[in-house]
Amino acid sequence: MAIGVPAEGIAAGRLSAEEYARNFSDLHPPLVRHEAQVEADRCYFCYDAPCMNACPTEIDIPMFIRQIATDNTLGAAETIFSQNIMGGMCARVCPTEELCEEACVREHAEGKPVKIGALQRYATDEAMRENVQFFERAAPTGKRIAVVGAGPAGLACAHGLAVNGHDVVVFDAHKKPGGLNEYGIASYKAVDSFAQAEVDYVTAIGGITIETGRLLGEDMTLAELTDQFDAVFLGIGLGGVNILRAENESVDGVANAVDFIADLRQAEDLSRLPIGRRVVVIGGGMTAIDAAVQAKLLGAEEVTMVYRRGKEQMNASQFEQDLAAAKGVLIRHWLSPLRILVEDGRVSGIELEYTELVDQSLRGTGKTLSLACDQVFKAVGQTLSSDGEGVALAGGKIAVDEEQRTSNPKVWAGGDCATGGDDLTVTAVAEGRDAAKSIHRALSAATAPAVTQGA
Repeated sequence: MAIGVPAEGIAAGRLSAEEYARNFSDLHPPLVRHEAQVEADRCYFCYDAPCMNACPTEIDIPMFIRQIATDNTLGAAETIFSQNIMGGMCARVCPTEELCEEACVREHAEGKPVKIGALQRYATDEAMRENVQFFERAAPTGKRIAVVGAGPAGLACAHGLAVNGHDVVVFDAHKKPGGLNEYGIASYKAVDSFAQAEVDYVTAIGGITIETGRLLGEDMTLAELTDQFDAVFLGIGLGGVNILRAENESVDGVANAVDFIADLRQAEDLSRLPIGRRVVVIGGGMTAIDAAVQAKLLGAEEVTMVYRRGKEQMNASQFEQDLAAAKGVLIRHWLSPLRILVEDGRVSGIELEYTELVDQSLRGTGKTLSLACDQVFKAVGQTLSSDGEGVALAGGKIAVDEEQRTSNPKVWAGGDCATGGDDLTVTAVAEGRDAAKSIHRALSAATAPAVTQGA
């Protein structure tokens, strides 16, 4: 192969070691002390702070920023963790530009909000680096709760229960705990094994046991768990992947974006991870963006995202779309896959149909476009991989009430698998936290002594 000519097909080792290291370095380098205090001084410390109202976990943002401004970094971390025990990861992956920072008064006045996410990371990183624990376990209650899923919802729930003196056993199907934080986000968003460091920090409270390689429906049933434990929390996420409904989608060279991201997250040597020369990613959400950007960072010469609707309907935030464009990803709209083109048993291209909205219904126009490619990633949404194991479903997810209770009085659920969420890490944490409070109330009420009325 001539120097400078990229290898055809799907190949590993497209870049130098230095290029891999640079491409997958921290997307947002952490603030140093001076930078954090200068940024904190920009906050107006609003009384009825709109940023706080926009936070799914309701962190007292003006309070923790004021604490940073007065050089009380650990106090700021305590303020954050009291509402969001996984505030470190949320500071890295939360779409702050659409939540707290979008609501910031300075955003509306100047178009430049306070860097709330960066300040949150600054404080939580300090606490984790010094291993400062702000919570102590209450006296043992003798109650045991099973948490299925060691992702953001499950870990937040487990921590909340452990703080109240309950013993928690967390079951997870993967080899490592962490859920999407470990397997499902772009590597450049959480470097240096941060997901595992956070698991260690959260479980340091004590009273939490994690058993990996345990899949609900195969290694245990919900009925068994409700018999053996006083309560159960389901934070199982969405393990199923939607199909394209396109011809030849099972051919060699077509893969699920979530599997690609997981493989990349777990890769010890990025130079051994193969990627196509020309890659097409189908989808318009955060998973599609993460797959497309990382394909480019692995050395793909051309990466194209195709989405069946318009830019305004994409689930990926504007920041993420801009990031993809900045990394060289081409995003094309109003295109839907018809068939994967095949040559010698492998992907050689993809045929797409132009789409349009007619009376609010999406339909094909009959006009087509073909793109040459040697790898296709599917990122068209995920589904619940379980039938609910006996709890009621609604809209393909586990039905829950405002306290995250399911139709089974001993079972709660939260995160992506449950109704009402918005597929965000921070929302999953809030639901796990709130479920822990509800479980604690239920167990406390069940064991409270009866009150005898006096004569």
